[in-house]
Amino acid sequence: MGENTIIISLILFSIFFIAFIVAIIVFIREYKIKKKAHTNELETKDVFHKKELLETRIEIQTQTMRHIGREIHDNVGQKLTLSSMYLQQLVFENKAPNIAKSINNINDIINESLIELRHLSRSLTDDTIENNSIAELIEKECIKMRDLKQCEVVFENELEIYIVSYQIKSVLLRIVQEFVQNSIKHSQCEKIDIILRNSKNEVQMILKDDGNGFDINNIKSQGIGLKNIKKRVIILKGDFILNSDKKGTRLTIKIPA
Repeated sequence: MGENTIIISLILFSIFFIAFIVAIIVFIREYKIKKKAHTNELETKDVFHKKELLETRIEIQTQTMRHIGREIHDNVGQKLTLSSMYLQQLVFENKAPNIAKSINNINDIINESLIELRHLSRSLTDDTIENNSIAELIEKECIKMRDLKQCEVVFENELEIYIVSYQIKSVLLRIVQEFVQNSIKHSQCEKIDIILRNSKNEVQMILKDDGNGFDINNIKSQGIGLKNIKKRVIILKGDFILNSDKKGTRLTIKIPA
């Protein structure tokens, strides 16, 4: 009986010990799962918070630009118009030819300033990004770059979906502007290619030049805003892939549509 009791005790001890080990393993596993879920939740909240901040910042910038545009049109523009009217009156009243000529020159300068101010006011107050497709926005940017006649700019639009999001269009447009301006300024390239397409629920944009590459680990030293734009792409849950060597630079952007 004593030997059987010992054996039974050892078996029971082994069972309890194994159950204890299993319980510890299950506890650790559950703890890791809950910790991972908590970390993912925090990351999701952080991304959502950053996206809200980006949207708020863009909205504030848009409203600020509109306010500045209205101020230029309503305040500065009216004062210059009034000054022009006074000068015209002086020309009418003054019979001295030399003074009249000087007044006319000043009036011409004011009128030119008024034209430039109206263009500036219109550019600040219009809804260009909201009212145009991303393809139209990029094409307009390419036309500006082609007018400089410093390199060939080719735009291929293969996009089959319409992007409604102001944030996505704004980020893609800024990326094009940063990339093209940097390529022209630093890479001594002869050609820049811009390709816009979509795959499933994803918008893809590829930009590449045939100029001198640079160290992608030292983007800041290049004086370009790609580092900040990379943060915006990440906030929009997109991918930012940059490659550069002696044959040129290639930037691939993928953003969920």
